[in-house]
Amino acid sequence: MWRERSAYGFLAPGLILFSIFTVFALGFAFYLTFREWNILEPEKPFIGLQNYQDLVHDKDFGRSIINTAYFTGASVPLGMLVGLCVALLLNQPIRGRGLLRTLYFLPTVTPFVVAAIIWKWLYNGDFGLFNYYLLKTHLITEPLVWLSDKNLAMPAVVLMSVWTSVGFSMVVYLAALQAIPNDLYEAARIDGAGAWARLRYVTWPMLRPSTLFLMVMGIIGSFQVFTQIYIMTSGGPLNRTTTMVYYIYEAAFKFYEMGYASTLAYALFLMLLVFTALQLRLYRRADV
Repeated sequence: MWRERSAYGFLAPGLILFSIFTVFALGFAFYLTFREWNILEPEKPFIGLQNYQDLVHDKDFGRSIINTAYFTGASVPLGMLVGLCVALLLNQPIRGRGLLRTLYFLPTVTPFVVAAIIWKWLYNGDFGLFNYYLLKTHLITEPLVWLSDKNLAMPAVVLMSVWTSVGFSMVVYLAALQAIPNDLYEAARIDGAGAWARLRYVTWPMLRPSTLFLMVMGIIGSFQVFTQIYIMTSGGPLNRTTTMVYYIYEAAFKFYEMGYASTLAYALFLMLLVFTALQLRLYRRADV
């Protein structure tokens, strides 16, 4: 260690930041789960497992889990499916495909805050473009309050999230498509396989690792969805769009219950840990 001391000097800034803002933060958050830690109250008593007991009986948190599962189950498969279709199209020798790839990828690099504000304008009940064109085409008879309707708020957020995620799925699938050997397609054509058969028996099996990767990353990201909810719906009518991370935010910065918010955060962490372990096990099996 002394011989390589210069290396530790270079590593020190990163290690110090990691230790303070990650390791210490995680440890202190775990410490808070055993206390009634209200920012506004001077007393912060030790309450043992009371926060965990409250978590088990918290119906609002249960509702947030259902909302998060709804968001995940709708946005992740839809974003992957649209991304695959776009990748298959833009993998063909068509004119201007470089420009089209750039245009489809732009929403991915657009900041979430900017995208959420733009889509909030599009959904506006008075002057939004969605209502304007739906009324013009006589698909609806009166403007829809997209983000204030208990049945439309979550689908509206899902649609916006799919728009932002398609570009990433497209890039991953494009890379996977271009890595498939042409010999496989040639052998399939010689055997008389048509376009659909080649897609089903050649392309799709070769895309399986990329699909599992996108599914794992998409589910982890969707479990932590916050920005869209905060800007577009603020929890929505009857808490129909209150996701787990937004519920944690409310507990911490609306009700100032840092102890209970830390408990909620650790519950989310454990859920993601278990789910990610299962996904990685599935990925390794598929890779073998």
